[in-house]
Amino acid sequence: MTMTRRIFVAAAAAMALAAAGCSSGGGGSAATRVNFGYIGDFNGTSLLAVAKEKGLWKKHGLDAKTKVFTNGPLQIQALGTGDLDFGYIGPGAMWLPASGKAKVIAINTLGNADRVIAQPGITSLAALRGKTVGVPEGTSGDMILTLALQSAGMTKKDVKIVPMDPSTIVSAFASNKIDAAGFWYPAIATIKKRVPGLVELAKNADFSAKVSFPTVFVAGNDVVAKERGKVEKVIAVLREAMQFRSEHPDQTIDYTAKMISAPPDQVKADAANSKTLPVAELDKDTRDGTIDKWLAGMNDYFAQAGKLPSPVSPKSYYTGDLFTGSPNRPTPTDLPGAAK
Repeated sequence: MTMTRRIFVAAAAAMALAAAGCSSGGGGSAATRVNFGYIGDFNGTSLLAVAKEKGLWKKHGLDAKTKVFTNGPLQIQALGTGDLDFGYIGPGAMWLPASGKAKVIAINTLGNADRVIAQPGITSLAALRGKTVGVPEGTSGDMILTLALQSAGMTKKDVKIVPMDPSTIVSAFASNKIDAAGFWYPAIATIKKRVPGLVELAKNADFSAKVSFPTVFVAGNDVVAKERGKVEKVIAVLREAMQFRSEHPDQTIDYTAKMISAPPDQVKADAANSKTLPVAELDKDTRDGTIDKWLAGMNDYFAQAGKLPSPVSPKSYYTGDLFTGSPNRPTPTDLPGAAK
């Protein structure tokens, strides 16, 4: 081989190595792939939108593929089949991790977006007796309906339940094919445009003394058991995004609106139905048992509603130790927006 040929081969090899280094994540090593499910509203999207816009996935050596779902139970199913590694669920689907179907890796917000809505002219829960009520089964819409009927001395047997997916509820209510629904914002805002006189018969806040309504991020059981490093990296991303969301709410709304292709005003109205929780507060609430009390209250409800055979310990499915003790947990000076 001539000297010129040797120089050419050496240069080509160097270029190939440089290209390989540029294409990898996490400081020269290949990025870890994660499949992450979410729901296209403020609660389900805001942290993922922040992570995307602020480059948090790449920062922690992750390559995230996100997929939108219409509800939590579908994501739990996808976790079980391995199609998802992580997902987001609302309070109505919390009986599934409590049943051992997934692990809760982080508390997200306290929700107040659920309602029992009725057609104009139906002014009380008692008036629902014998009426047709649409509900996405196993969701927070199902939960708010059950609680509301109980408060009126009724059960689902006193109404005509029609299981429906969320998009079907929107069209069915707007076309007056159902009398009422257990449902949530922002989808209710869409219905209001077509049925401005709809009546809200019950909301989460009506039952806050009895039950809290946390929204959460979940992971597949096998992911938590066998891929702890991946879970720790994801928690680190969520923690940074939570801190940013707490410090920059308006910017977070803009990022969320961009990700779900919705008007910022609509997302802002949706965000008003939730209480966001700063990282420091979540750490405290995890350590002092507050979150266990929230989850235990939900377990009691689910047991009474027939979703659980009996109440279970939140420690069996909430990995609070990982959330508060992740080695990848950012320090205050690492967080976006922190003073340097």
